[in-house]
Amino acid sequence: METSGHTVLVVDDDPSIRLLCRVNLELEGCTVREAGSLDHARSELGQGGVDVVLLDVHVGSSDGAELLTELRRDYPGLPVAMLTGSASHAELAETEADAVLFKPFTLEQLTGTVRALTARAAGTPG
Repeated sequence: METSGHTVLVVDDDPSIRLLCRVNLELEGCTVREAGSLDHARSELGQGGVDVVLLDVHVGSSDGAELLTELRRDYPGLPVAMLTGSASHAELAETEADAVLFKPFTLEQLTGTVRALTARAAGTPG
């Protein structure tokens, strides 16, 4: 599956995680937009054109699950992968995320997850 031409929004308060995702996903042919806060993520989503969201469970003092709930309501069908370094499998089983990447994740896990989600997004307006 190709990821080329898809736009991925990376929502994480850690600039190094956003950089890691951006550099590697751009090598896969993706356009990457970044947000360091939930408000910035909402702004990016409002501009349209997002095919996949990579969303940290904890974005600063905010709860990524709050944004996930909004995404499910406002952007049904938009694939979302949760990123976490602290939440357990059991905690995340309760979410409506399409995938979970546990930090530290490998580049293969990152690109494989985005590849799978962009395949799902191919027929979904972003």
